[in-house]
Amino acid sequence: MKEWFAQFVEKLNNCFIANGYWKWLVEGFKNSLIITFFALLIGFVIGVILAMIRSSYDKNEESLKLRGGFGFWIFKVLNTICKVYITIIRGVPVVVQLMIWYFVILVSQDNGVIVAIAAFGFNSAAYVAEIFRGGIMSIDKGQFEAGRSLGFGYVRTMNNIVIPQTIKTVLPTLLNEAIALLKETSVAGYVGITDLTKAGDQIRGRTFEAFIPLLAVAAIYLLTVIVLTSVFTALERRLRRNER
Repeated sequence: MKEWFAQFVEKLNNCFIANGYWKWLVEGFKNSLIITFFALLIGFVIGVILAMIRSSYDKNEESLKLRGGFGFWIFKVLNTICKVYITIIRGVPVVVQLMIWYFVILVSQDNGVIVAIAAFGFNSAAYVAEIFRGGIMSIDKGQFEAGRSLGFGYVRTMNNIVIPQTIKTVLPTLLNEAIALLKETSVAGYVGITDLTKAGDQIRGRTFEAFIPLLAVAAIYLLTVIVLTSVFTALERRLRRNER
């Protein structure tokens, strides 16, 4: 047992301390967090807009048809564009999307992190849109009528009444999306970005030790998910207290 422990400590030293390879993990982890945070922010903003368009059309389709005119066709076209966008994004693997952004759309961009943020952000938007659309559709129509009775327009009713209630409903699902997005950043190494997974692989290539670097990477991901879950849980509890 002592011999095994001594070998394990030696391998730890060789993988992380002796040659300063731990700095690679720090750099990779920082890049993973930056990509996840800003991609989630982009996904949230675009996703909410897409969800508002789709849910507004679904809830008011009959009345829009009866009114007819230019407004109906604008809504119909916007809804179709949103549906096509969501279908394409959810149907194409995120690795392929990342490479399209890197080699085609933002080919002139030297900063790979920015490319990854854009790729993962627009990918996340499609999933966030469906999450919020389901949440908005679950809100009772009486909430919309209550907003109108207060003199609010449709947009103001959505912003002040519907969206806050929707956030409370979809918060656990948003947590799942945030976790999935964090883990999806592990493919950023395909376009030369040193994320956490890529950093672990680089250490493996230098030391020819696979188990310890991969174990460290897995442990960092796991701890990050635990912290993220704790933050969302605390936020959910606070929203419930405010509701009371």
